[in-house]
Amino acid sequence: MPRRREVPSRPILPDSKYNNPLIAKFINSIMKDGKKSVAETIIYGAFDIMASKIKETPVAVFEKAINNVEPLIEVKSRRVGGSTYQVPTEIRAARRTALAIRWLIGFAEKRQEKSMSEKMAAEFLDAYNNRGATIKKKEDTHKMAEANKAFAHYRW
Repeated sequence: MPRRREVPSRPILPDSKYNNPLIAKFINSIMKDGKKSVAETIIYGAFDIMASKIKETPVAVFEKAINNVEPLIEVKSRRVGGSTYQVPTEIRAARRTALAIRWLIGFAEKRQEKSMSEKMAAEFLDAYNNRGATIKKKEDTHKMAEANKAFAHYRW
């Protein structure tokens, strides 16, 4: 974090197939070693699998899954007088999306399906239907914030 000025956020160009900046951000997050075409193949393959399993459009399912996974509140450690408190704080929109993307990718990698496209499609469908590991992670985050609501006055 710079001390002098705010760092401008870079605009994310929309992806080539669906013209959606959220999909482009997801592709950039799943990409490893600069292999963007591999990441695109994984995501578009997952969308094809979702299209065959569910009647809605894959982009709508993807966006609803992201919205279902986004946490509203989280806890941050704050040191006050020698003891550390977990202080619940609201999350700004960009961080919500980033956490949702990170959690979806992380839990998809741990799934048992064969290919990464199948794993991503299954994770998207689970998040779309409000079940699965990513939804549990969101609920655990909210429970932790609810449990530490008494320390909310330490917010800064």
